[in-house]
Amino acid sequence: MAAATSSSIDRQPVVSVDAITKQYGGVKALDGVGLELLPGEVHCLAGENGSGKSTLIKIMSGVEAPTSGRVRIGGQDYPRLTPRQAVHLGIDVIFQDLALFPTLTVAENIALPADLAAGRSLVSARTMRARAAAVVERLNLHLRLDQRVEELSVADRQLTAICRSMARNARVVFMDEPTTALTQHEVGFLLKAVDELTRRDVAVVFVSHKLEEVRAISQRITILRNGRVVAAGDMADFDSARISTEMTGRELAVMSPTDTVRREQPPVLETEHLEVTGAFSDVNLAVRPGEIVGITGLLGSGQTDIAEALFGLRPADSGEIRVDGRTVRIGSVQDALDLGIGYVPGDRLSQGLFVQQSISDNILIGSVDARVDRAGLVDRAAVRRLDEESVRSLAIKTPSASAAVSSLSGGNQQRVVLARWLAREPRLLILNSPTVGVDVGSKAGILDILRSRAAAGMAVVIISDDPTDVVAVCHRVLFIKRGRIAGELAGDGVTVQNITRELAA
Repeated sequence: MAAATSSSIDRQPVVSVDAITKQYGGVKALDGVGLELLPGEVHCLAGENGSGKSTLIKIMSGVEAPTSGRVRIGGQDYPRLTPRQAVHLGIDVIFQDLALFPTLTVAENIALPADLAAGRSLVSARTMRARAAAVVERLNLHLRLDQRVEELSVADRQLTAICRSMARNARVVFMDEPTTALTQHEVGFLLKAVDELTRRDVAVVFVSHKLEEVRAISQRITILRNGRVVAAGDMADFDSARISTEMTGRELAVMSPTDTVRREQPPVLETEHLEVTGAFSDVNLAVRPGEIVGITGLLGSGQTDIAEALFGLRPADSGEIRVDGRTVRIGSVQDALDLGIGYVPGDRLSQGLFVQQSISDNILIGSVDARVDRAGLVDRAAVRRLDEESVRSLAIKTPSASAAVSSLSGGNQQRVVLARWLAREPRLLILNSPTVGVDVGSKAGILDILRSRAAAGMAVVIISDDPTDVVAVCHRVLFIKRGRIAGELAGDGVTVQNITRELAA
């Protein structure tokens, strides 16, 4: 979908908000925000975590009430909406968790919410299936209506959620980070569905941290910073650099790998013919001190399995692993830890953090043995120094290290995970999708941390399907296809264009 070159001034907004302010105690989450959504248009709502995007969506969908301002729909002003009103007026939100019923079928997930919203007490399975089939056909999709949602791919779940919106006759659909867990191939299907929505005069609001993606699909953009609209207009007038600058309030340096590789030293880690049956095979990998190696591929190609094998989560069935030139076996996580290997998982909330615990506890838990006194008790002074150094060096935005991790933005949560592993001072750090779901400013900060640690001699492996991340920090990139290394780029050959071409081949 190509971005429009000019605004469509002859169309009336489907929904607009005017001078919306939302105050929590003494904090203004939104301050005089205005936004117009036009029929048949994709509108990008951009901003760093904490900029006010989620609050604005909650107000427009009736979850929150504004402190002041108004929402206008169909020429009528609403000082506030209820969730039921919002659905009845055609406003729908597809959140990252999708809010589908996993044990119900595709047809039931598409049709049942519309029945509930309409207050129907009796529903017919045949009628539901027919209405779901009509929506799927209208959007030109290929979904198995009788399949349970829990059996679907992430992409098909996204498409099911879109069909649910259409079944409820949505006139505005908000999509919150819809492509985060999708492969490039699956993103194509999603964008075709979005294109079909706009052909039917639905207004689509796209919220994503993938700037090139939103530039390609959106006709207009509104950028929030600290609860205010700082820029808005036709997407054709915004390049990625301008969007980043408006979101952060500063110009972000263009990153490229610096020559930190210590080629005169032996690899920290080497593998030969490494294999996990059914996941990957014949993987030959070497990472030297100061080197950042990227591993990329389509979702399910085996790159996460390789990372988990190197960390002992899924021990290899055959092949050889050498650390500092010595043949070792990594049969457990403890083996990997003893060898100085750390791993930042892809799902930070369920695998990487204790979200209800404090920042301090989350950082300490990975290196508590190194911070006990002679009596075997936790050295509180050492913990305090660790907290202060971690918060300072990783720029974790928090009033105190005693604050719960759940109170932090996604980018700051990822920094806490990093802080935990860096406190162990690993020889090799493996990171799976380290910038997924974080804003552009946090992404730049996280990548810069990795560059500085590489400069200090740490070896780094990054699993990522974001070409811009790979180009920003990686000295080499390996391509995984069907569980095997199918290609490699190095040096000046590591470009977004080359990576995209290799992934599509």
